[in-house]
Amino acid sequence: MSFFNKMLASIGVGGAKVDTKLEKSEYIAGETIRGQVEVKGGNVQQRIDSIYLTLYTTYTREMDDTKYTDRAALYTHKLNEPFTIRAKEEKVIPFALTVPMETPLTYGHTRVWIATSLDIKSAPDPTDKDYIEIRPARIPAAVLKEMQGMGFRLREAECEQAPKRFRGRYPFVQEFEFVPVGGPFAGKLDEVEIIFLSQAAESANLLIQVDRKARGFGGFLEEMLEMDETYVKITIYSSDLSRLNEKLKSLIDKHS
Repeated sequence: MSFFNKMLASIGVGGAKVDTKLEKSEYIAGETIRGQVEVKGGNVQQRIDSIYLTLYTTYTREMDDTKYTDRAALYTHKLNEPFTIRAKEEKVIPFALTVPMETPLTYGHTRVWIATSLDIKSAPDPTDKDYIEIRPARIPAAVLKEMQGMGFRLREAECEQAPKRFRGRYPFVQEFEFVPVGGPFAGKLDEVEIIFLSQAAESANLLIQVDRKARGFGGFLEEMLEMDETYVKITIYSSDLSRLNEKLKSLIDKHS
């Protein structure tokens, strides 16, 4: 019977199982995720070589004019040294890991999750998947709020494959597309796109694209040739937050 159970476990039947439980399901970029991994032994004793926790996100990449949804690993954490779990035994292993500052916000179709996998030799690796919501840290939250305060509406937020010149630690960037529905830029701009190129606790590097509204025949030609778009790089520091409205408004106005 024991040999039969071992044979079944080697193909994933009656083997160990894993379940990750988190303290909560919503986090701010830079915050610590705390939880525990519960490992339950199956019908036979098995050696667990390692447990890995990986934070993943989705992003869109384009190939041959076709868009695909891909995934990127943001952070991988090895939780333990090898151990043996007996049949029907239960082990609980606590953990803590920090959400990287550049983790995309879960707006639109973007998803973020923690994947847990047990590395078991000569057997399928049991896995678990826990989706979480990511909310903006202090600086991105202030930028998004000020854009809305200037009369812009967030039309779309999407994680896309990054062009090589803008690629940092990860193969994607998250783009926030705003359209003016009121305020000083209504009628002057088609849209403003903001990309957070990199982030830290006290600063964020932004790429802002200002798309001017076509005016007359010259403006129409500019739009046709995509000359109506201006790209500007800017760094926002925590010390800028008290005058962030003025800083963003001045920059956008200059390139309107």
